[in-house]
Amino acid sequence: MDEQVDPSSLGIDTSKPSVARMYDYYLDGKDNYQVDRDAVDRVAEAMPEIRRLARENRAFLRRAVRYMARQGIRQFIDIGSGLPTGGNTHEIAQEITPDARVVYVDNDPVVLVHGRALLARDDNTTVATADMRDPASVLGHPNTTKLIDFSEPVGVLLIAMVHFITEEERPYVMGALRDALPSGSHITFTHATRDGHPTTTVEQIESVYATTPTPIYIREHAEIARFFDGYDLADPGLVTVDAWRPDPADPAPEATYWIYGGVGRKP
Repeated sequence: MDEQVDPSSLGIDTSKPSVARMYDYYLDGKDNYQVDRDAVDRVAEAMPEIRRLARENRAFLRRAVRYMARQGIRQFIDIGSGLPTGGNTHEIAQEITPDARVVYVDNDPVVLVHGRALLARDDNTTVATADMRDPASVLGHPNTTKLIDFSEPVGVLLIAMVHFITEEERPYVMGALRDALPSGSHITFTHATRDGHPTTTVEQIESVYATTPTPIYIREHAEIARFFDGYDLADPGLVTVDAWRPDPADPAPEATYWIYGGVGRKP
């Protein structure tokens, strides 16, 4: 990002790292600031494979969207969508269903600025500024209700997002989303895990994210599975993202033991 432009004029706070801008830097994007790059460097000290993990996470998103579209999902809400990058949700969904509708939701002002420009020429996509911790603001946003028909199944994405929800917030946030979705809807998410990793390494990563407005909570498999309460998991269940329906069209996957992912269907 051009740091000669005063970010405060766009409502951008550069005093702290931003999760969305850090993820952009993980994917070698340019929409980030030095504070974000410094935070990513500290994460990489504990997790040297972080950029590969981000690419694997992105590949999972593509496979999950294709799966949901092939199950008949024609409308999607991508919560915590982050900054635009190649292989966006609407591009993947519209490969299968040309008139698929997608609402991108984020609370980072950089996402709003760039998302509006990217989607300006697509009537079936829009951007909504809302926070996943307030599901009513996500589901009831005018841009959401303009495109999403809640009498029909919806695909909800929370890619690399639910690990920012506290255990106290989980029942309310996930329950509100589940209750608002009609039968046949799908939800997909990915979540960082502490399984198999030294406590000191996990604590180092959590300490970096504690400097952002969005602390991270790295959990064990059983804790993560509770986020799917009320859904039937598609095979192969909640697994590391490299193992979820690998696609020969994707780059050859490597074992990704830091991130679990899955897709659930509401009965």
